[in-house]
Amino acid sequence: MKRQNGFSLIELLIVVAIILVIAAIAIPNLLRSRMAANEASAAESMRMINTAEAAYYSAYPNQGYSNLLTDLGGASPCGAITTTAACLLDSVLSNATGAGTGKSGYFFTYTPVAAGAGPVSQYTILGTPVSVGSSGLRQYFTDESYVIRFSTTGPANVNSAPI
Repeated sequence: MKRQNGFSLIELLIVVAIILVIAAIAIPNLLRSRMAANEASAAESMRMINTAEAAYYSAYPNQGYSNLLTDLGGASPCGAITTTAACLLDSVLSNATGAGTGKSGYFFTYTPVAAGAGPVSQYTILGTPVSVGSSGLRQYFTDESYVIRFSTTGPANVNSAPI
């Protein structure tokens, strides 16, 4: 009788079971790490928007802050710099205004506030996860004070905890 070489069914099932146990441990950690990276990216994006708004305000004092988040961006490569294409942000971030165009799992809602017919003197920005619980847990808020705030229980606002 000839002995066949190879693995038995029991040995293969044990290996598969070990792989499944390792995957069950690793996948949740991977998802938490991705959410933490998305949240860090969103906070940094808020900081970059604040910096771009400060530069925009200095460059266009008669305009004040920008009217739209897209005004801070511009087509790449930047051509003529105007109030509607200031080239202060990359186009991915300046166009991340909806769930379909988000950046690193977040999108940003920009709201300018003008004092009457004068220049835009205030603004608010909300950073919202594209999919709460999947792309991020924290929601962010900032305004012309440049303080970035967050909330894990709903939309962040001026009363939320600062980062």
